[in-house]
Amino acid sequence: MISARDPDALSSGGGISFLNGSGGAQFSYGYSSLKGKRASMEDYYETSISEVDGQMVAFFGVFDGHGGARTAEYLKNNLFKNLCSHPDFIRDTKTAIVEAFRQTDAEYLHEEKAHQKDAGSTASTAVLLGDRLLVANVGDSRVVACRAGSAIPLSIDHKPDRSDERQRIEEAGGFIVWAGTWRVGGVLAVSRAFGDKLLKPYVVAEPEIQEEEINGVEFIIVASDGLWNVLSNKDAVALVQDITDAEAASRKLIQEAYARGSTDNITCVVVRFENS
Repeated sequence: MISARDPDALSSGGGISFLNGSGGAQFSYGYSSLKGKRASMEDYYETSISEVDGQMVAFFGVFDGHGGARTAEYLKNNLFKNLCSHPDFIRDTKTAIVEAFRQTDAEYLHEEKAHQKDAGSTASTAVLLGDRLLVANVGDSRVVACRAGSAIPLSIDHKPDRSDERQRIEEAGGFIVWAGTWRVGGVLAVSRAFGDKLLKPYVVAEPEIQEEEINGVEFIIVASDGLWNVLSNKDAVALVQDITDAEAASRKLIQEAYARGSTDNITCVVVRFENS
């Protein structure tokens, strides 16, 4: 059980908003984050709602840092800002996402020049724009949707032993090796990430993007691998399917992952749609 008196106890929050373009459907979101059994906290999350060219845009992201928290913190502060300011964000959203991810990585690496020690971060993001849901993922944090009671993965983890990822790394002149788990260059257990300057060009911040219609989606879960290492997509969806309060759902997921023995930081965002 997570003690409420623990200074590293779970922090959480949430909010409610409306979508344009889908009959003014309401959505609510909740987030929770826990340092857990790790010595330090390297997860960050972002929930942001703003207006771009007269359209309401919501952005939800989970960033799981490695080698320190600074990359994840940089993404929290800059990724959505760069995406919103892309000139083609509304007109050509997928291209804007790819270019904003590249820009953010390049600008972060430029700032990193002074640091000797390598650091990096995953990014699992969901963008709500009108009646569209766009998921862009880099690394092994994950987005899962619930549609008609079923768990639908909206991202596929970037692991070095994924055959297409292994091929991409080897064609770029890199290698993967088993060191407790498959690792790029024997070092990193994810095949895509922001930062990690010493592992470029093998570890890239190129997002894989999946688009869904919001209509029919009951809720989505965006979470770091501290959750997914101990909970299957199906288990996670089943656990919170009947919890209508998004913040309570996010807390429940974190508490369950901790109870199941997760040894990592655990961060989770739940977004519930009221149109289903």
